[in-house]
Amino acid sequence: MQKHVDDRLRLDEIVDPAVLRASFNAIAEKHGGASSEARQELLAEAKRVNIEGRARARAMLSEDGGGTLCAQRICHLQDVITDALYDYASIHVYRVENPLVSEHMTVTAVGGYGRGTLAPGSDIDLLFVLPYKKTPWTEQVVEWILYILWDMGLKVGHATRNVDECIRLSRSDMTIRTAILEARFLCGAQALFDDLSERFEKEVVEGTGPEFIAAKLHERDERHRKAGDTRYLVEPNVKEGKGGLRDLNTLFWIAKYFYHIRDTKELVGLGVLSRREFNLFEKAEDFLWAVRCHMHFLTGKSEERLSFDIQRDIAAGLGYQDHPGLSAVERFMKHYFLVAKDVGDLTRIFCAGLEDQQAKQAPGLTGAISRFANRPRKIPGTLDFLEDKGRINLADADVFKRDPVNIIRLFHLADIRGLEFHPDALKRVTRSLRLINADLRNDEEANRLFMSILTSRRTPAIILRRMNEAGVLGKFMPEFGKIVAMMQFNMYHHYTVDEHLIRTVSVLSGIDKGEDSREHPLASKLFPGIEEREVLYVAAFLHDIAKGRPEDHSIAGAKVARKVCPRLGLSANQTELVAWLIEEHLTMSMVAQSRDLNDRKTITDFAEKVRSLERLKMLLVLSVCDIRAVGPGVWNGWKGQLLRTLYYETELMLSGGFSEVSRKQRAAQSLEALSEGLADWDEVDRTAYLKLHYEPYLLAVPIEEQLRHAHFIRDADKDGKRLATMVRTNAFHAITEITLLSPDHPRLLSVVTGACAAAGANIADAQVFTTSDGRALDTILINRELPDDEDELRRAASIGRMIEDVLAGKAHIPEVIARKTRGKRKNRHFTVKPQVNLSNALSNKFTVIEIECLDRSGLLSEVASVLSDLSLDIASAHITTFGEKVVDTFYVRDLVGQKITNENRQNNIAARLKAVLAKEEDEVRDRMPPGMIAPHGTRRGRAPA
Repeated sequence: MQKHVDDRLRLDEIVDPAVLRASFNAIAEKHGGASSEARQELLAEAKRVNIEGRARARAMLSEDGGGTLCAQRICHLQDVITDALYDYASIHVYRVENPLVSEHMTVTAVGGYGRGTLAPGSDIDLLFVLPYKKTPWTEQVVEWILYILWDMGLKVGHATRNVDECIRLSRSDMTIRTAILEARFLCGAQALFDDLSERFEKEVVEGTGPEFIAAKLHERDERHRKAGDTRYLVEPNVKEGKGGLRDLNTLFWIAKYFYHIRDTKELVGLGVLSRREFNLFEKAEDFLWAVRCHMHFLTGKSEERLSFDIQRDIAAGLGYQDHPGLSAVERFMKHYFLVAKDVGDLTRIFCAGLEDQQAKQAPGLTGAISRFANRPRKIPGTLDFLEDKGRINLADADVFKRDPVNIIRLFHLADIRGLEFHPDALKRVTRSLRLINADLRNDEEANRLFMSILTSRRTPAIILRRMNEAGVLGKFMPEFGKIVAMMQFNMYHHYTVDEHLIRTVSVLSGIDKGEDSREHPLASKLFPGIEEREVLYVAAFLHDIAKGRPEDHSIAGAKVARKVCPRLGLSANQTELVAWLIEEHLTMSMVAQSRDLNDRKTITDFAEKVRSLERLKMLLVLSVCDIRAVGPGVWNGWKGQLLRTLYYETELMLSGGFSEVSRKQRAAQSLEALSEGLADWDEVDRTAYLKLHYEPYLLAVPIEEQLRHAHFIRDADKDGKRLATMVRTNAFHAITEITLLSPDHPRLLSVVTGACAAAGANIADAQVFTTSDGRALDTILINRELPDDEDELRRAASIGRMIEDVLAGKAHIPEVIARKTRGKRKNRHFTVKPQVNLSNALSNKFTVIEIECLDRSGLLSEVASVLSDLSLDIASAHITTFGEKVVDTFYVRDLVGQKITNENRQNNIAARLKAVLAKEEDEVRDRMPPGMIAPHGTRRGRAPA
């Protein structure tokens, strides 16, 4: 995108060409141009000028914020250095008094350098153009220039070709064709460059516009696919990602090739872009260049991904400030995504004009026949819309002016008829957004059509995404407009809020159509029986609508729903149901993942909140969709299993089927079932084994698991093993289970969890039990990592061996964890305020301790160790990770089996835990004695009733 010289550039402050040339000439006079001393001094001078020039460009970027100006300044610096080096080489090192024609060349900038813009870490792409074949002189000059540039530490891409080779390769290689399209004369023989330009235009460009356009658009689509095919990834690629600089480059390449222009400003005169759209183009380009230049300066390399660890610094560099509900970095990233969206708008508008221009230029009779054969036809039932080769278009330019409801109707017709969108239709939508006003928002027909789109049995998410990209969603529903392009600065959410909501609808639609029955069997089974289908779709679409506000987004979102739903045609009862779903949309997943589902109080409390089976069904489905839409890898089968368990237990209670049999009776029934399952055992062995387990174990563990544990313990006893582990994996649940049998010890859970951390295993859940003979029977559930069962079992077995080695004193946890995590600080750019909450209301038998803090290796082991120091008996631990944040819940009692009710002791527990979470204590000391196998000690599992 070549620019006219701008007074704001202040190029002389970057480098003065005359001063640099004089400096180089002085070096040649002092040492002799070709001497090694001259080369060393010249290299040092070139380095100094380059470093100081870039430092000035960085200071000027901070001063005026001009991204494009910064890229042009760095480009000017490189131009001056390259020109001076060429002069020095051709005059002082390889001087030819009477050069032959073959001893001429031109040094040409290509690629981004050819466009006249360079980021601090960009490659320097040079094309040395020769009149004929290479000569010793041209080879020597090229080599001398390149080695100086390389020794300066620059990344230089280069090619040396004659004009014929440039033309021939341009015809067959689209990358080379694009490079020469952007070629810019630097120094050398101007006539040679002019010859290349003229021949390239006549012999390559002429008549090949459609071929070039198709190749570039295909290249763009492939690039988007590799980058994630969405402009709403929270760590976007500023150069290659959707809505990034490369998309603007592509528009310019096509414009220059097809319209034969040299500056994007000329597109306004051609009617392809309006003046406003051209200004948008320049603003988008300038912003993206500012971000990219800041990234390169900050990292000291060609960093193109706007990752979490630099987003805060870039936001600060660009002057963003915190606002209520949104931090500075979130405001910066929202601006980034809005700019990326603008780039998408410009792409659609540009492609519409391009397609129209190509149709007009179709040659003679062939073009007329083609246009007749493919003539758009009216869509039945409407006079305002046409079907054009499988795409919906407008019958005339005034369709939206005559009836603004047609803006919504366009998307509705596309949905019900399965049509793509003609670029011209979307261009006119973008240019007609001012027609979406209060009258249209309150129009009954417009809202009916929107509800039809949202609850469509086809592909509602695709239509909603098109509406969002065109700017319609945010205008038609201003509440949605507030969260368009909003990101949340954390590792849990992979997409912007608006993209997350649309993806939630997409997951819901898949369940609705029965496409996800294998992955979500319960949700798929329940959905056909849900009476308020529309309510569920609206709740999915609105559940995070109030993100970015100071108030809790669930509560604020319920208020928004009460305002929006009547407008959408929902009744008062439906509106209240949507509001309730939004207010509670996090409740089921949090209870399932962070509470003991074997504790009846958990189920009772949750059932009191839900109150009806219909609401339970809807909340289950919404929870599944919400988690699935967060991002790849967030959902797994274990979370699904926890949700199903909570659903079934609550369903029993709501339907009156929850057992009223006393705990003692249920434990006796369980023991009887275990006895029957061991009927083939020797009577003495069976009687002895049935005395091993306490009531909590018999009530919490399913009979199939009890039988598996029985054989595991018997086999360990036969082999004389004091330590034994058993592993199994479940691909559907995406979980691997490690069962440990060990002499009991107060710090056993701390040791086990530390060993898992040392082995790199992420713990999802933990249950601990103690047998009557003083042994621990613990079950640790870790997240599955490997797709193949055999590989995963081998991994689990190695973790089991690590646990055994640590317990036997063969491995030292702090040392192993330190070795594993050395140099890894993946969460250093996030902050999570440590919180500790103790509650005696969440369980009838246990005090529930919930901690929240920044995740780190070995955290669970440290916390468990502190709880042991405090003489607390851990019954179960539930680990929930949200990206960089962890929420861990521990069900504990004191050593005599009572809740922690003393206020002073509660405060002491909270203070000790906060110190560990905040790392305010000394580094975690080695609390594990060298040999962990000890005589029977204090039980840290469930005590007898």
